[in-house]
Amino acid sequence: MELDERVISKAIVSRFFERLTDHLENDVVIVGGGPAGLVAGYVLADAGVKVSLFDRRLSLGGGMWGGGMLFNEIVVQSEGARILDDLGVSLREFEPGYYTAGSVEAVSTLISSAVRAGVTVFNGMVAEDVVMREDRVIGLVINWSTVETSGLLVDPLAVRSDFIIDATGHDSNVTSTVEKKVPGRLLTETGKVEGEKSLWCERAEKLTVDNTKEVYPGLFVAGMSANAVFGGPRMGPIFGGMLLSGEKAAKEILLRLNGKRVS
Repeated sequence: MELDERVISKAIVSRFFERLTDHLENDVVIVGGGPAGLVAGYVLADAGVKVSLFDRRLSLGGGMWGGGMLFNEIVVQSEGARILDDLGVSLREFEPGYYTAGSVEAVSTLISSAVRAGVTVFNGMVAEDVVMREDRVIGLVINWSTVETSGLLVDPLAVRSDFIIDATGHDSNVTSTVEKKVPGRLLTETGKVEGEKSLWCERAEKLTVDNTKEVYPGLFVAGMSANAVFGGPRMGPIFGGMLLSGEKAAKEILLRLNGKRVS
């Protein structure tokens, strides 16, 4: 067959804009494609929810790729190991309750599982602002991450969603943006982003899950964003809490969506 560069370009442009146009309205938008965001997306999409995921990088996976200090092995405790095991990731017990997995296999499996379940990924895009109406977050303002890093003055586009999950990690970018719009009105003790504390694995793993909740109407936090927003410590290269946090965020949103549909 004779290849035509015009057809190749047309195929890419047409298919991409078809996908983007179809996801200007969503049930849930996830910002951040780390382990928490990917698990949340997988659970939601697997339940039939329309999910878009935006990540500023070209590659999803957050910090999980690098394991600990670029040793590409991760640790999960028994509770979090269940999620990886269910997805078919190879796990090895190191000591009772501690399991290891290759970070490359773990991340690639999470990405593949989420996409196959129906999550639509837009990589290389950043959420530079939020759309709000009547004291609720209802959408995101998006742009190319290269526009942000180069400092170009390019107007963004917007997408709408019933719920948004901030899974942007330590910086909690979406929640920090909302805080600027409505100072002192986040659902934290001070009404502000509390900021993450120093590394403490035991407390951080539990608090990552406990802090996974709605922080402002329409906006949930998950993964390290949850601890950063609610003042929990960081946890280092153990990822069970991140996986469980994504699962919890998805299940709580599913309850809200199902209630809305019933009513």
